[in-house]
Amino acid sequence: MAGCEAAERRLPLFVRTNVYIDGFNLFHGAIKGTPFKWLDIRAFCVKVLPSNNIQTVKFFTAMVSERGTDPGQVARQGIYIRALRTLPDVEIIFGSFMTQKRMRPLALPPSRGSRFVEILDTEEKGSDANLAAHLVADGYENKYDIGVVITNDSDQVGPIELVRMRLRKTVGFVNPHENASPALRRATDFVKHIRRHPGLLASCQFPDEILDARGKIIRKPTGW
Repeated sequence: MAGCEAAERRLPLFVRTNVYIDGFNLFHGAIKGTPFKWLDIRAFCVKVLPSNNIQTVKFFTAMVSERGTDPGQVARQGIYIRALRTLPDVEIIFGSFMTQKRMRPLALPPSRGSRFVEILDTEEKGSDANLAAHLVADGYENKYDIGVVITNDSDQVGPIELVRMRLRKTVGFVNPHENASPALRRATDFVKHIRRHPGLLASCQFPDEILDARGKIIRKPTGW
């Protein structure tokens, strides 16, 4: 039955597996607010899928913009991207951020004057579409037997159903959030829950210092 955790146990061991990670969905669902931001995603995928032969991990993200409320955000993300690039079989695919001016109603409007305020609305664009495109394209090119998506975004249901029904591939779903999307549960062959495994993120951290391909030291950002 699609979406059943028990279905995973019936899968053959050590089959070719590709993992597709929605970086911001993973961050906001499981990592934000924890001391485990220095995550080795290759080690993490191996821990989550110990019986799978992981061929490729694709990490979908976008470069953030500097904000006055968090002036070190851009530098920290850059350091983390450098760390991810030291990992074998990990590919980083970038989307982008779009900032637009929007009018929003005030929660406590004044008795006189405008009831609205103009804000800068920043939205990450492209990662969900990129993830879907790579999942389908890699399945079509027979680059995996099992595709695993790490997200809780139900927009991935269509591509997942296409891969399962048309390409006859197995698709699993790793949920970073407290509650799993019912639509993703129904659409996939198995589901795992990050939050049900205490200590998982802590056990998959980079060392505080690592070396890049040129031998330069990459240091864990302060506070991570």
